[in-house]
Amino acid sequence: MPSHRGIEPGASAPDFELPNANPVIGGEILTLSDVLQGQGAIIMFTCNHCPYVVGSEGRIENAANRARELGMGFVGINSNDPVVYESDNWDSMVKRAGKGMSYAYLHDETQDIAHAYGAERTPEFYLLDSSGTVVYRGRMDDSPRNPIDATTDELGDAMSALAAGTSIVNPRTESIGCSVKWKL
Repeated sequence: MPSHRGIEPGASAPDFELPNANPVIGGEILTLSDVLQGQGAIIMFTCNHCPYVVGSEGRIENAANRARELGMGFVGINSNDPVVYESDNWDSMVKRAGKGMSYAYLHDETQDIAHAYGAERTPEFYLLDSSGTVVYRGRMDDSPRNPIDATTDELGDAMSALAAGTSIVNPRTESIGCSVKWKL
């Protein structure tokens, strides 16, 4: 496996304080401690335009609902440069959130949080335990663009193991999706 920058399973998740484009869920500004719940949280790096994110929308909502059922927080963070992809600007985030998004949608305008986490793709998931330690990093499954072709459920398996208090069999997978659009 290639070496990665940023945090890996076993490391503490970096804190953040970011504006929320979906303030009806959680308020106008959220921190990591706001997102962490009794069983942990899922931090997802996402965006508005990526076909892998768009193809996973229903499954992302299902994961967010399941996280809440298991006592876990769930948040999306958009770190893409809106100069590179205008569809990832704040107004577009607010519009997307207003279409029924059930979780907070944070804007990492400076990209500091994406750098701190080492986010590489959209979507990319970080599952944290209740103390804020990363216990899983990677993809949701092996087919983000087309749910019919998915043969794995790594994020779901990791959520189940965390909730049951058992070991996560595969704590690190490679994300499949668009690269984070870094500022030039």
